[in-house]
Amino acid sequence: MDIEKVTYRGWDNCYRLANNRIDLIATTDVGPRIIRFGFIGEENEFHEFDDQVGKTGGELWHPYGGHRLWHAPEAAPRSYLPDNLPIEVKVKENKIHLIQPVEALSGIQKEMEISIDEAGAIVTILHRLCNHGLWPVELAPWCQTDMAQNGVGIIPLPPRGPHPENLLPVNTLSLWAYTDLSDPLLVTGTQFILLGQDPARSSPQKIGAYTLDGWTAYARAGHLFVKRYTFQPDVRYPDMNANVQIYTDSDILELETLAPLITLEPGEHVEHVEVWYLFNDIPQPVDESDVVEHILPAVRSIPL
Repeated sequence: MDIEKVTYRGWDNCYRLANNRIDLIATTDVGPRIIRFGFIGEENEFHEFDDQVGKTGGELWHPYGGHRLWHAPEAAPRSYLPDNLPIEVKVKENKIHLIQPVEALSGIQKEMEISIDEAGAIVTILHRLCNHGLWPVELAPWCQTDMAQNGVGIIPLPPRGPHPENLLPVNTLSLWAYTDLSDPLLVTGTQFILLGQDPARSSPQKIGAYTLDGWTAYARAGHLFVKRYTFQPDVRYPDMNANVQIYTDSDILELETLAPLITLEPGEHVEHVEVWYLFNDIPQPVDESDVVEHILPAVRSIPL
């Protein structure tokens, strides 16, 4: 596994982590943010906003693309504080540690510790929020990944069961004011929710779910990107208890996982870990029968 400092699309101070199968690039001129991830020599699995990459400074928040860390619940201006300034980086033997300056408005500091497997297509990211303010803040780590266009996001649903043996609900769905349940690219089945990205989409779409399986995924162009995270029962999650969310518009599909809501006291921190897996030669699903046939075997091959 190699770590090297590189220039990437106008940012002079990026770090590339690679093994013989995959590589990723994290920015330090802005961030913390992972701007590229994919198989060696192949296209980026993440979307990049071409008019923003390489930029630094300014008072406006830019999505840039790639993978970022926010704190939920979403609110303006808190969620949209710019991450346009250089960040600190600590390079260790097998990982990099990215540390953002403390947000002046919120008192929160964002960190990522990123490592890749020595041989497999596996990345581990420890996300950390630290409260350097003077008062407690209710929040949850919220990890958002802007995926490249024309794929399908997948959320697993808890097991179904017959009536009258199952009298109580087993999960919730979260719907936003702009959620459109008639969207033809939204497939709600008995085992999975699928939501497609379409560059011709005329308006944004979002859905969230309380799901027990500890994974969500994005399939595109024969590749399957899987996020694993730790599911915690009997706790409260943001956004009407949604620990997985998918947002999409004409540019991106955003694959999101969330940690439980907590009250973070001054001087304390909270962490949320995602482990990424990238598979090749996986057909892009159209419905949940395709997920069962092609996606589930890949997911089940991942060690718990």
